[in-house]
Amino acid sequence: MLLRYFYDEYLAHASYLAGCQKTGEAIVIDPSRNIDQYIQTAKANGLEISAAAETHIHADFISGARELEARTGAKLYLSDEGNANWKYENLINVNHRLLKDGDTFNIGHLFFEVMHTPGHTPESITFMLTDTGGGADEAIGVFTGDFVFAGDVGRPDLLETAAGFEGTAEKGAKDMFSSIKRFKQLPDYLQVWPAHGAGSACGKALGAIPSSTVGYEKRFNPALRYTDEGRFTKDLLKGQPEPPKYFSIMKRANKLGTALIKDIPAPLKSNNPSDLFKWLKKGMVIDTRNVFEFRNGHIPGTVNIPFNQSFVKWAGWLVDYDEPLYILPQEGKVKDVLSSLYSIGIDRIAGYMNVVSAIRNYPELETYGEVEPKGLHDIPKNVSVIDVRNQDEWSNGHIPEATHIMLGTLPDRLDEVPRDRMTVVYCASGIRSAMAASILQSKGIKDVRNLKGGYSLWKKVTAAAIN
Repeated sequence: MLLRYFYDEYLAHASYLAGCQKTGEAIVIDPSRNIDQYIQTAKANGLEISAAAETHIHADFISGARELEARTGAKLYLSDEGNANWKYENLINVNHRLLKDGDTFNIGHLFFEVMHTPGHTPESITFMLTDTGGGADEAIGVFTGDFVFAGDVGRPDLLETAAGFEGTAEKGAKDMFSSIKRFKQLPDYLQVWPAHGAGSACGKALGAIPSSTVGYEKRFNPALRYTDEGRFTKDLLKGQPEPPKYFSIMKRANKLGTALIKDIPAPLKSNNPSDLFKWLKKGMVIDTRNVFEFRNGHIPGTVNIPFNQSFVKWAGWLVDYDEPLYILPQEGKVKDVLSSLYSIGIDRIAGYMNVVSAIRNYPELETYGEVEPKGLHDIPKNVSVIDVRNQDEWSNGHIPEATHIMLGTLPDRLDEVPRDRMTVVYCASGIRSAMAASILQSKGIKDVRNLKGGYSLWKKVTAAAIN
């Protein structure tokens, strides 16, 4: 048996290719939209991808399952569990098989058994893998998807907080408690292969290691130590991070199916600075440089979303899926930026231009200033202070007189930002608030300042001043 691990740092998403070397067949578990990596790896190892499987209808990225079916003819193995709201649709012309608890299937000599493990979502399933070609008659590991992670379990509230199905969060937590009971009955030696790592919004305390074992999780995963369902439910739902705005879009897209990459119109490459004037009137223009370069000189009207590991998350929060998008990438990063945007279904990318040449040829650039922490000890009445951190950060302490508007919700709450005074934005360190400053400026709020060093430095400076 061949097993390969793939990790997308922008999505904190893990996927797997399992191959039977005796028959030359391979299956991909929870594939991303970037399927070239699987096809190339399979070919390099003398395998052909004949199947793809999903543990559930994903909410945080566009699945590559249908892409694989179209490119390689792979048969899709999909959950048929859960209620009518979370059944796959538009599968008439798709080679597939729907699965329920206890079902089995083979890919060559790789034997898969299905466990229904609801909690994160009603249709969630886990795949137990046995390598019969190697003479084994017991499973080697389990693909748990968003059910059990290293150090955490999947959040059960997304159907309610992201998809709008009221009353489903508590039921999901109770389902998760029951699924964990079943998980604990598995042999300790089984390897655990989850679909996410640290940084994913599908849980609140995911570990950074790529895999674990059932025994290790039973001993050290806090979510697996509960014996009381009520306490478990309460604690699991408490402190979950805000689900990115795009999660509801992903859930629907993966349920219904999305356009194939080959059918997405290629964005127009431009070297003409005058195009920027047109782009700014038609949709959003994203400058992908780091916040320090952007602050020191940027094209008026552009929004700063730095191309780093948080790029996909903030693009999913801030980009309007119904409007054309234009990007200003750095040299050599066009393909990576496009791939990242496509990974969460942002397909309406109408054009791009090298950011350095765009800035060099633009007639007049814009900047924004910074405020030293000591300047906010006593906030003047003509200054508005906005905290763009997450709810849990705000609840654990904030600057007096500040207004809380989490960064991802800022575009929808601009009417709460006064336009007749200076606006100071802050986060933990100054990075998220720098993006907030760019959003405010792009919407015509020009007297914007970023708090240098964010709340962390402000707290330190304030404590020193008191002492």
